[in-house]
Amino acid sequence: MLRSLPPVVLSLLLLASNVPGFEWPSLANLPTLPPMPWEKPAASAIPGLTPDQEATLRLQIFLDRQGFPPGKVDGKPGEFLGKAVGRYQLAHGLPVTGVAGAGIPPVSTAPTVVTYTITADDLRQIGRCPTTVEAQATQTALPYATVQEFLTERFHCAPKLLQTLNPTWTSEDLPVGATVQVPNVEPFRIEALPRIWPAHPAFRQRIIQVHRAERMLDLWEGKTLLASFPITPGGGTVETPAGHWHLTAIAVAPTFRWDRSVLETGKRSDTFFLLPAGPNNPVGVLWCALNRPGIGLHGTDNPQTIGRATSHGCIRLANWDIVRLAAQVTPGVQVDIE
Repeated sequence: MLRSLPPVVLSLLLLASNVPGFEWPSLANLPTLPPMPWEKPAASAIPGLTPDQEATLRLQIFLDRQGFPPGKVDGKPGEFLGKAVGRYQLAHGLPVTGVAGAGIPPVSTAPTVVTYTITADDLRQIGRCPTTVEAQATQTALPYATVQEFLTERFHCAPKLLQTLNPTWTSEDLPVGATVQVPNVEPFRIEALPRIWPAHPAFRQRIIQVHRAERMLDLWEGKTLLASFPITPGGGTVETPAGHWHLTAIAVAPTFRWDRSVLETGKRSDTFFLLPAGPNNPVGVLWCALNRPGIGLHGTDNPQTIGRATSHGCIRLANWDIVRLAAQVTPGVQVDIE
């Protein structure tokens, strides 16, 4: 019976079975055929997108807002969209198929795309950001390099989607008051990050599960799956270590000690560069330390590659995702890496 299940279904059931108190759902109730495609418009209301692309974009935005993001929002089907759908289904007691069906996303009058107005505070997040570590180490901060980079991170999206939604956008120098069309996700507001991350003792019993092969992270509270995020685990010569760990601290706006020897072999050398904080810091805007020295969950300076590359021992998430994860955990939370 198990071998007849779609891979995404079997994977989700196996990961859930590792949670204390988990009870296997009735396999007889799981569909063996893909459900009907989710509802899509006869014609796209968004210029530049086909009906299929608009429907996929709407699904991605829905999942992102529900805490089961599919990675960057781009209007394209793919591996992480299926994983996000399956985890949303598991969390809500629905048949786990990994394919959107009736009620996912629910019928809604909320717009898929909204208008955003550039502010003076937005432009203060943009500045000079060199591309070499030698030059980066001379900076006082590593801000967003362009307006496009700022907007794609604020609205969790791919640059190509942003360009499609704004076909007449030809300049990176958008002035204060300029308007752009963006996906209707909950914006990532880097300027709202606190200086010190607050502790939440009520979250102490939650469990983070990291699935390196699947490149996914799941957050559990008892039998309830609270959220899931795509990740980039360590690989190559410096793999993310399997084991049972726990969070020891959460640091906002971390600096980063860039040491080629550490990145390539895991061993410190006397040749390094100390890189300042900012969204273009290699560990992003947030560092969640584990009780394994040098290993943590953190953000990234390249969210477009999450789930599609390797890290140097640690576990990378998009900046907008590491902040959402950190808001649901606290130091002492168990972290199981497998």
